[in-house]
Order: sequence, then C-alpha cells, then structure tokens
Amino acid sequence: MATSSDETPKTPVTEPIPAAPPAAAPPTTAPPAPVAAPKKLRPTRISGTWIAVLVAIVVLIFLLIFILQNGGNATIHFLWGQFSLPLGVALLFGAIGGALLVAVVGAARILQLRRQAKRTVPPTGRPSTSSPARRES
Repeated sequence: MATSSDETPKTPVTEPIPAAPPAAAPPTTAPPAPVAAPKKLRPTRISGTWIAVLVAIVVLIFLLIFILQNGGNATIHFLWGQFSLPLGVALLFGAIGGALLVAVVGAARILQLRRQAKRTVPPTGRPSTSSPARRES
C-alpha cells in the first residue's frame, strides 16, 4: 500500500522557450566624439544694470505702498522746530538721512584708501595691486 508521502507529485511538462538570437554586435569603429558642452554665457554689465533697475522698481513700489498706508499725521520735533508730516513721509526722510550718512562715511573711507595707495607707489610707477589687472572690453 502506498502512502501519500511515497508518491511524487507530477508537474506539467512545459517546453523550454527558445532563446532570442544574440544581437548583432555593432561594427568596430572609432568611439563617438565627445559632444562639446555649450559655452556658458557670462552676464554682461547691461544685464546686471537691467536686474538692478527691476529690483529698484520693486523696492519703490513697496515704498510707495508703505507711504500710502501710513498717511496719518505725525508731529516731528527737530532741534528748535516742530512740524507735522504724514508718518510714511517722515520715515522716508529718516531713511534718506541714514543713507546719506552711510554714503558720506563710505566716501571718506574710499578717499582715505586712495591717498594711502598713492603714497605706496613702487618705483616702477605703477601702484601695487593684489588682484590681477582687468581686461578692457
């Protein structure tokens, strides 16, 4: 008497799938020439100017909105005077005064550095610089 463990399960027989023919090897030629990457364009001074103009326009629009939204009068006391201005305009004058102060200090420092550079001119007649000379275009 045969037990279930003595019987071997029969699996259906499948036919093997024929292998695809090997792909034809390309003819041996020289390797393809490397494709040159396109030259990266350097930004010009004009493009930098346009970007600065666009940024300035956006800043001025925000400034105009700020002034229009802060139209309430504010009393300004300066030295012995007293006057009334819209708050946005008063703050604008304060910002302009601060910018002028920074510009005066910066101009004084630039003049100081120029005078110092003139004093340290080497005997060749050309001032010494740590940066390479600029090419004129």
